[in-house]
Amino acid sequence: MRPTALLAACACLLLAPVARAAEVDSEVRQGLLVFGHATPGETVRYDKRNLHVAPDGRFVFGVGRDAKGEAVLEVIAADGTQSRLRLPIAGGNWNIQRIDGLPPSKVTPNAEAMERIKAERTKIANARAVDSARNDWQAGLQWPAKGRISGVYGSQRILNGEPRQPHLGLDVAVPTGTPIAAAMAGVVTLAEPDLYFTGGTVIIDHGAGVQTLYAHLSRVDVKTGQMVKAGDVIALSGATGRVTGPHLHFGLAWYGLQLDPAPYLPGP
Repeated sequence: MRPTALLAACACLLLAPVARAAEVDSEVRQGLLVFGHATPGETVRYDKRNLHVAPDGRFVFGVGRDAKGEAVLEVIAADGTQSRLRLPIAGGNWNIQRIDGLPPSKVTPNAEAMERIKAERTKIANARAVDSARNDWQAGLQWPAKGRISGVYGSQRILNGEPRQPHLGLDVAVPTGTPIAAAMAGVVTLAEPDLYFTGGTVIIDHGAGVQTLYAHLSRVDVKTGQMVKAGDVIALSGATGRVTGPHLHFGLAWYGLQLDPAPYLPGP
C-alpha cells in the first residue's frame, strides 16, 4: 500500500465511531433515580430486570434508601458480548422526625384494620407492578403543589414514641382543597378515595417503572387507566389517612422502590 493510502486508511479508522458500553450520567446515591444511556442494540440489566431503553438510548433505574455497596449493571451488546458496570453507592443523610398526638389506632392498627391494610397493600402493589415502555419520565418533574416543605425523604419517623419505617416522600404543607397537579404526563394506575394510611391516593405511571404518588387527598378527580398531561389537576389536597394536618405527600418510585423526588423538582 502506498504511504498516502496507508495514512488515509489510518485517518478513517481514527474518525470511525467507537462503540461504547452503557454508561450512567448521574450520581449513584441512596434514594435516587439514576439516569444512563446505551448504544443501539444493547441490553441493560439491573437487579435481575431488563431496563427499558428508550429510542434515544436513555434508561433509568432506582437505588433504594438503604442500598449499600455497589449497583451493578449487566450490559449485553448486540453481538452477545457481556460486561458489567460496577457503580459504588454513595450514602444519604437522613433526619429523625418525631410525631406525637396521633390516635393510638393509627399507630398500632387492630386486627380488623390490619385486614383492610393487607387488601390495600395488594392494590398498591398491583399499581406498582405496571411495566410500560412509556417515555414520559424523560420530561422531568414539575411541582404538584407549592407550599412549605413539612417532611423530607428518608427521615425516620417516631410516632408516639415508637420508631416506624422511614418517611419515603416529600410533604408539602398546603390547605385542604388546594389543587394538585400531575407532576409528569402518564397513565393513572391507582385512584383510591380512602386508603387506611394514605387516605385519598393517586399513582401515575410514567414509563420504565417510574411512578409518582399523591396522598392524603380530600378529593380524587381521575380514574384508573386515565391518561393525564403534566400540570393537569388530578385531585384536591386534604388531611385523609394517617396525618396530623392537611398536606400533600408526594412520592417518586421505580417499580415501587420509593425514592426522593426533591432533587428532580425545579427550584422555587
